[in-house]
Amino acid sequence: MLKFINIIFYLIIILTNNLNAKENIMLLKLKDGDVKIKMFPDVAPNHVKRITELANSGKYDNVVFHRVIDGFMAQTGDVQFGKSDSNDFDLSKAGIGGSELPDLKQEFNDIPHERGTVSMARSSSPDSANSQFFICLIKLHTWIDNTQYLAKLLREWNL
Repeated sequence: MLKFINIIFYLIIILTNNLNAKENIMLLKLKDGDVKIKMFPDVAPNHVKRITELANSGKYDNVVFHRVIDGFMAQTGDVQFGKSDSNDFDLSKAGIGGSELPDLKQEFNDIPHERGTVSMARSSSPDSANSQFFICLIKLHTWIDNTQYLAKLLREWNL
């Protein structure tokens, strides 16, 4: 009987994980509560794949928001220097690091950056996105629309 219960338990976990994977929902766990993020692999397939890969491998666990500009955006994802439980954690360097994976080619799109939009961060080089991403806190001006939109918050988030 115990073996049967264990099998049912694992089937539920597998089915639940597959359901979440099919919906492309990521969960951002914050001290003030969880934020659901709907990923858009049809818009930025390689960027969504990278974020998913890093999240599933635990690379984003305990990574701080290193750049927060009130009324503008909040940036996180520096898995090299921004991981607060790592020996390499250095808040003064957070924002200049990335993962050990190669940088991604740009996947620019025409989707406007409105409140709740999630995009990959990059340097001035269009093909420099790696692990960092930002969340728009307001509708951004057109000058930033040439970035890699990849997701949208599913509910309001107060920073």
